Amino acid sequence: MDYQSRLKSLRHKMAEDNVDVAMITSPVNVYYFTGFYTDPHERFLALVIDNRGDQISLFVPELEERAAKDVVDTCTLISVPDGENPYTLLQQTIRPGVRAFGIEKKNVSLFQYEQLAERFPQAAFTDVEAWITSQRMIKTADEIARVQRAVDVIEDVLRRGIEAFSPGMTELELTAELEYHMKVLGAERPAFSTTVLSGQRSSLPHGTPGERKIERGDFLLIDMGVFVDGYCSDITRTFVVGEGTEKQTDMYDTVLKANREAIAAVKSGTPIGNADRAARDYIAARGYGPFFTHRVGHGFGLEAHEAPSLHSDNDLVVTPGLLLTIEPGIYIPEIGGVRIEDDVYVGADGQVQVLTSYPKELTFL
Repeated sequence: MDYQSRLKSLRHKMAEDNVDVAMITSPVNVYYFTGFYTDPHERFLALVIDNRGDQISLFVPELEERAAKDVVDTCTLISVPDGENPYTLLQQTIRPGVRAFGIEKKNVSLFQYEQLAERFPQAAFTDVEAWITSQRMIKTADEIARVQRAVDVIEDVLRRGIEAFSPGMTELELTAELEYHMKVLGAERPAFSTTVLSGQRSSLPHGTPGERKIERGDFLLIDMGVFVDGYCSDITRTFVVGEGTEKQTDMYDTVLKANREAIAAVKSGTPIGNADRAARDYIAARGYGPFFTHRVGHGFGLEAHEAPSLHSDNDLVVTPGLLLTIEPGIYIPEIGGVRIEDDVYVGADGQVQVLTSYPKELTFL
């Protein structure tokens, strides 16, 4: 990754907007600009760019200093001991006279803001997060290569998990089986809490696996992803255990068609909300409209959920570089739920590439 170019672009944007200093505290955004990731918990982590000179500093908890040194070569490392006030150290590092101070408004707490306002009383605070989000939204070929590796791993995990599955396993047992294979196949960690839901519980779009035994006649919904090389995958497949019913088949076929309609609606130069409308209109036409209760997808990459949000009212124009999930669903409490989720990328030529390849046709286990 060309972290130097990313920092150069940020500094150019700061100069354009007359921002003297920017402080980035989101661990994921720090990683985006430096290649160093850590969860600081309650400790202080910040990438600070003073654009009035050539000063770029990365404040890290003292216990993370050695790890950061192995990765970071684009800025000066400043170690923050546990007993030291990081905001006083920040004030001592930045020369006085800051007039415009850039922060991530969604990430900065009221406490952090008060600490900054006290130490930089002449500064007006402005948001730099929206611009960072817009940069992260457009993926490079290198980023997509990493995502593809994460997709390949999670699809291998799903194959192995389904091979090991048998009726009578609990949702938690199957979850453990899947997460075991994530580690065996080299994933850094799950991209989010693995979802394994069966029977009527599969009608909970973001339900939590439990002790319920997976029985014949159940829908079995599996939603999961992994991180590989810092980037993640996100896939959902739904199965029927045993023979199933005509209603289950009709629900599944409806979601599968809606999935394909939504993917076909992702076209360069058109509003991204068209994908949601395509899936929603088809599901409604089949009589399941009230049971499709979420947007059709979202961006992802360094996080499992990123911009853009694929809802019907989003007029963002589809451009090369977008990485999206497409995941329509139908959730009927008395029967269960079906969701089919693919990962898609808008290539440099404007053509949509489907990165996921695990079969989508209805499979009876």
